[in-house]
Amino acid sequence: MTNAINKCSANETAACCCVDVGTVMDNSDCTASWSQWFAQRSEAEAKLASLTEKARQIESEPCQIDARFEARDNGVQLDIDFNFACQAETLIFQLGLR
Repeated sequence: MTNAINKCSANETAACCCVDVGTVMDNSDCTASWSQWFAQRSEAEAKLASLTEKARQIESEPCQIDARFEARDNGVQLDIDFNFACQAETLIFQLGLR
């Protein structure tokens, strides 16, 4: 039988098998993507403004926001990519959307 302490990886501490934050958040994913369909373009623009304000409250450096509006059947598809300076900001933004 194998001891649980021996199953810890190099990025975990042997005392409690806790994972090092650098293992989970390594700044490799700093983009949060968001998408929604709206009946009116004005609704999509209002949502973009609201999400932009949320991103601006979190950013440490200017967040690059790439918004795309695409006309769809009876509405508009809004797709947005928020590129933050670090993965922690991305995570905070994503959690704030829940």
